[in-house]
Amino acid sequence: MDLSELERDNTGRCRLNSPVPAVCRKEPCVLGIDEAGRGPVLGPMVYAICYCPLTRLADLEALKVADSKTLSESERFRLFAKMEEDGDFVGWALDVLSPNLISTSMLGRVKYNLNSLSHDTATGLVRYALDQGVKVAQVFVDTVGPPETYQKWLQQRFPGIEVTVKAKADALFPVVSAASICAKVARDQAVKNWQFVEKLRDLDADYGSGYPNDPKTKAWLRKHVDPVFGFPQFVRFSWRTAQSILETEAEDVTWEDSQTGDQEGLGRIKSYFSESPRTRPHLPHRYFQERGLESATTL
Repeated sequence: MDLSELERDNTGRCRLNSPVPAVCRKEPCVLGIDEAGRGPVLGPMVYAICYCPLTRLADLEALKVADSKTLSESERFRLFAKMEEDGDFVGWALDVLSPNLISTSMLGRVKYNLNSLSHDTATGLVRYALDQGVKVAQVFVDTVGPPETYQKWLQQRFPGIEVTVKAKADALFPVVSAASICAKVARDQAVKNWQFVEKLRDLDADYGSGYPNDPKTKAWLRKHVDPVFGFPQFVRFSWRTAQSILETEAEDVTWEDSQTGDQEGLGRIKSYFSESPRTRPHLPHRYFQERGLESATTL
C-alpha cells in the first residue's frame, strides 16, 4: 500500500484508493465500511470502504476475509495482497485522518465530536464511490453509536441504496471484514512509518499498543512531551490521557484575563528559556529551529 502522500504531509487527511474495477461500473455492487484506530491516543484513524459486484460476493467470501482484529498482522497483509490481485472485481478506498485533524476538530470553538467526524467520513467515502461511477446497491456498516439512529441517518442521505448498520458488522458481513482489513493494514503501516516533523531526542519507536490504558504508551507520552509545546503531532492531544500528562508534566499558563489567586508552586513559561539546567535535556523545539531562533543571554 503506497502511503507516500501521507508520509509527505501527515498533518491533515488524505484519501487513497484502488482503481475502480470496470465491472463495478456496470453491475450492482455491495459496499462495506469500517475503521481502524478509533480508540488509540497515538496515530491516525483510518476509514475504509471495500466493494464488489453482488454477483462476485461469493468470490470475496472465498478469500476467507475476517474481522481484522482476529487476524495477525501477516494474515492481514496476505489478505490485502490477495484483494489487490483480485482487482478485476474488488475495489477499495481509504480516508486517513491525522491525530492533528482529530484533536483540532474535537477541541475547536464549534465542537465536532468523534462520532460526527466518523459519520461524515463514512458518508464521504460512499459519495466518493458513487462519484467514481460505482453502482452501489447495498451498504453494510459497522456502527458508531446506536445502530438504528446511524442507519436512519445514512438512509436519508442515500435513499436509493439499501443500508444496513450493525454492531460488530466486521464479523458478520464479509464485505465489511474486507474493509476492516484495508483500514487496519493502512493504519499499521502509517504508524510504523510515521514521519516525525519534530526533532525528538532519543526517539523511542516502541509505542506499545497506542491505547490510553497501556503503561508503555503512557511512558512514551511522558518521555516525549515538551514542557511548552506539548506533544508531537503523532499524539491526539484531545484525549484525556494526553491532557492529564500535560497537566502534570508541562508548564502552567496564566492568561491575562485569568482570575488572580494563589499561584505559588506553579511553573513559569519563562523558565523554559532560562540558562539554568532543566531536569531533562532537550533540543530546541522545531518552532525555534524553523525560525533560526536562539536564546539570548543579553539584550
